[in-house]
Amino acid sequence: MTRIFYKNGDRIKVAEGLNNLRVIERDRLLWIDVMCATEDERRMLAQNYDIPLQSKQESVEIESSSRFVELDEILLANSNFLIVRNEQYVNEPVSFVLKDNLLISFRNAELRSFTETTKKIEQNWKAFGTGYHVAVAIFDARVDFDADMLEAIARDSTRIARTIGQEKKLDEKILLEITRYQEITMTLRENIVDKQRVISGMLRSELFPRECNERLRIMIKDINSLIDHTNFSFERLEYLQNTFLGLVNIEQNKIIKIFTVASVVFMPPTLIASLYGMNFKLMPELNWNFGYPLAIALMLLSSMGTLYFFRRKRWL
Repeated sequence: MTRIFYKNGDRIKVAEGLNNLRVIERDRLLWIDVMCATEDERRMLAQNYDIPLQSKQESVEIESSSRFVELDEILLANSNFLIVRNEQYVNEPVSFVLKDNLLISFRNAELRSFTETTKKIEQNWKAFGTGYHVAVAIFDARVDFDADMLEAIARDSTRIARTIGQEKKLDEKILLEITRYQEITMTLRENIVDKQRVISGMLRSELFPRECNERLRIMIKDINSLIDHTNFSFERLEYLQNTFLGLVNIEQNKIIKIFTVASVVFMPPTLIASLYGMNFKLMPELNWNFGYPLAIALMLLSSMGTLYFFRRKRWL
């Protein structure tokens, strides 16, 4: 699906389908949003607008030279947009091409930041004079959504902390949940740093309108704050993980303590039983009428004496 945003008098209108490019003058075009484009459609756009055609591999490269490239009158930017797919957080690569005040974006999934930008264009079309303004609005919306994700992670971290404090029996599901949020936090941090590199490139570019610079600087400050917050969130999750493992160790130590006390308590009775189990003929107690009750009493007294000794030492 392709949506074409173009100027029509003092308004911005939207047309769907690449075929509409034949009837819309080039100088009226503002933004061509291409989703799930075929190779033929990508090649056609590259030829008609004289822009370089990037491969899928180039769009996901992590090198700075692949994330933001400034050519002669052309800006190429590649960035990852974090989305939730099948309950998993995955990066969706998006490519941007800016030339002659026209923005061409290539993506393969529905993205909230694009939907939000479309709404902003409909509500305040005067703020979008060029494709550069549209690109800034898309990244601005994306930064806001990243902040929302961080807030959601913070709320879930608080919930996990309360669960650890209230649950009497700790479940391994809690540890798996903490590990999952650690992975999400790291992915989100990589995503935010990726935005920082692209927006910094926009700020340094001579092609961007000067009126966009202040907004780009504010976005850089917001991103720096988000990076600090992701570091804090990861440290908090690591603290919760250590707390969980510490409580598990305490529970295990309690169990080992019980077995240790039980084994020590039964050591004296075992010694007495072993003595009277020897096959010696000269053992006077074997001929006593009260020999058996005496042996039982000694076993009980030795066990009770050991327990008394442990309690007096406050080991129990």
